[in-house]
Amino acid sequence: MIRSRFGAFTPARVVAGDHDLSGRNVVVTGGASGIGYETAKALAAAGADVMLAVRDRVAGEKAAAAMNEALGADRVVAGTLDLASLASVGSFVDAWGDQPLDILINNAGVMATPLLRTAEDLELQIGTNHFGHFVLAVGLTRALLNASEEGRTSRVVALSSIGHRRSDINWDDPNYLTRPYEKWEAYGQSKTANALFAVGYNARFAEHGVTANAVMPGGIMTPLQRYLPKEEMVAMGWMDAEGNVREGFKTPEQGASTSVWAAVGEELEGIGGLYLEDCAEAVPWSADNPVRGVMPYAIDPEAADRLWALSEEITGVSA
Repeated sequence: MIRSRFGAFTPARVVAGDHDLSGRNVVVTGGASGIGYETAKALAAAGADVMLAVRDRVAGEKAAAAMNEALGADRVVAGTLDLASLASVGSFVDAWGDQPLDILINNAGVMATPLLRTAEDLELQIGTNHFGHFVLAVGLTRALLNASEEGRTSRVVALSSIGHRRSDINWDDPNYLTRPYEKWEAYGQSKTANALFAVGYNARFAEHGVTANAVMPGGIMTPLQRYLPKEEMVAMGWMDAEGNVREGFKTPEQGASTSVWAAVGEELEGIGGLYLEDCAEAVPWSADNPVRGVMPYAIDPEAADRLWALSEEITGVSA
């Protein structure tokens, strides 16, 4: 099992702190808030040139300006990307072109939404969290390959979640076209898809110089919870009746630490297809310690291949 010297509550800036990322290009989806913001900020502080790929361009530009002011340098810019529209994803890919891309962090996501659909009529959670990011990563593969070099692979980081334990992929109806909708099951399915994507992408491109790993960031209060009423979060034990977050939740900066480690950690050079949590390779899930670990179905190579084929069929995009 791969470990680092960092822990669950290490701030992202500490993980990135001794790395020189000067001249490296990074794209962070959902980089205007939450752990995406903290991930981008930490990598930019280490010298990287960072693109915040965001749906709300105004919010993205505001976030970029705040980071640049803190850095005293213009290293962060914003670009428009709506993962719920494959046309928008395609436009972002076209605008990036073949410019070398060292690190792609598929961070953006939605959680526990009502039944909503993307521009292509995909269920919103798997459509945004997985299919949109699938098209983005496949489209940017040439740019990622252009940045890899001997002794330093390019890296893709896919944000999964403890929520993957709520559901495997429903292969017959992933988009809830015929079965009853359940928001947490749908979220779990999308997070399993994120983990399997890392396995599938790594299997196809690691030998060519691009690796991919999945990350479980931990429990963090961010705008991801915007669809959840306070009463539901109290009932789940995430906070008390006064709105105080329970002990064990991370700050957004602490939640970004595993993403940053996946992006720059020396221990992961040339290594992919893993599910990472708390700046370490995750252990297999066990009933003896149910709050940690990864379910076998989320890192199964055969399931990853099946999801890859399904993703190509649904999106019309292939590697």
